[in-house]
Order: sequence, then structure tokens, then C-alpha cells
Amino acid sequence: MRQIVLDTETTGLDWRTGDRVIEIGCVELNDRKLTGRTYHVYLNPQRAVGDSERIHGLSDEFLADKPLYETIAAEFEAFVAGAQLIIHNAAFDTGFLNMEQERIGRTKLTALCPDVMDTVKVAKELFPGKKASLNALCDRYAINNAHRTLHGALLDSELLAEVYLAMTRGQESLMMEPEEVSTGVDSGVDALLQGRERCPIKVVWATEEEADLHAKLLQDIAKKGPCLWLPPEAAAN
Repeated sequence: MRQIVLDTETTGLDWRTGDRVIEIGCVELNDRKLTGRTYHVYLNPQRAVGDSERIHGLSDEFLADKPLYETIAAEFEAFVAGAQLIIHNAAFDTGFLNMEQERIGRTKLTALCPDVMDTVKVAKELFPGKKASLNALCDRYAINNAHRTLHGALLDSELLAEVYLAMTRGQESLMMEPEEVSTGVDSGVDALLQGRERCPIKVVWATEEEADLHAKLLQDIAKKGPCLWLPPEAAAN
């Protein structure tokens, strides 16, 4: 599965009042692995950046000779089209990029890439009541972000890619590959496994503290609705 981790920097907080995109940064994942392919561009917004400069550090002088959005739209589309987008606070970035696309008569980003994952929503579901900022998530997953003194679209996309992989690292383990299935009889799958060397499985038991934390987490889930991992009598406690 092809995924694009995306971030933008803008002249302000609201495209409806004339704010524009000044930087786009993208990182490509394929089957949950970094491919090394990135897309990064600074843009001339044709307006002053104003107070937002203190956030991203991009000045009017720096952006003055950068390309206009319409000159890079086609190459940007080619990089992202058809991929799942992974964005932190997705409504913000997609709102700006949809505006930029429509402004020059091109297809909205969310039509080119209808599958969008908002990692802020994912983080809030995983950690209710906890901070869901990129810095907070980097701290939670021990991802080094010491070099993030200012917001930057490519740097933030690279950090978000690491955060996303850390937040979802258990998902693929829930999906059994066909060769991992054993029926106990000489099925076609078992026949494929015959003669294949199997790697020893290392079992790491949870500590008592980890088991207690896990039990507490299941109880918290059960308070919100049925918990499939708890027997009915335990969920009722």
C-alpha cells in the first residue's frame, strides 16, 4: 500500500481569509516502509507572511523568488495521486491544498487522494485526554525531535512518518499471512510449508507491571462499551 505523509506551512490559519501555502513536504511509504522518495517545495504566496514567520521562519525575502503554486501543481499531483494521505490535523492541510487546487481550476486534493488519515484523531483515540501535538507524540514514542526548533513541512513529515509507524506498529501483526495459517490437516497451505525451515519463535512475557497496566486499559475500554478482550463478568466490574 502506497502512503504519503504530508505537511504544509502557510501564511496564516485560514485559507478563507486569503492565507496561502508557502511550503509542502511529503514522505513516501510503501507497505509501511520508507522508500526514500520525498517531495519538497517552497512557494511564493504573493502576499506577506506576517506574524506566521515566527512559526516557520520563512521570510518574505526568502520566498520572493520561489515558484508560484500553479507552476508546481502538476508535479505535486503526480507525486501524491492515488496514495493514502497521512496528515496531522488533516482538515487544515487539505483545506489549504484544496483551495490552491481549485483556485487554478484543478482537481481538489481530496478527490485525487480520497483516503486521508488524520493522526491527531488516531492519537486522541489511543491516548484520551493526552496532548496530541507532534512534539508530544515524539516524546511519547522517544523519537528525537531536538532539531525541530521551527515548524518545517519536510522535517515535520519525516517526524510524523516515524510517529505514524510507532502508533500503528501492532496493526500488521493482527493480519495473518496465508502461510502462517495451520489447519491441523494436510491442507494446501500446510503442503506449501512442508520442507520449509521455520525460525524459532522468541516469547517475551509481560512483566507484572505491564500486565496490570494492560488490565487497567481493558477496564477503561469496557467503560465506554463492550470490550471483546474481557469476559462479561470482568467487564461488569
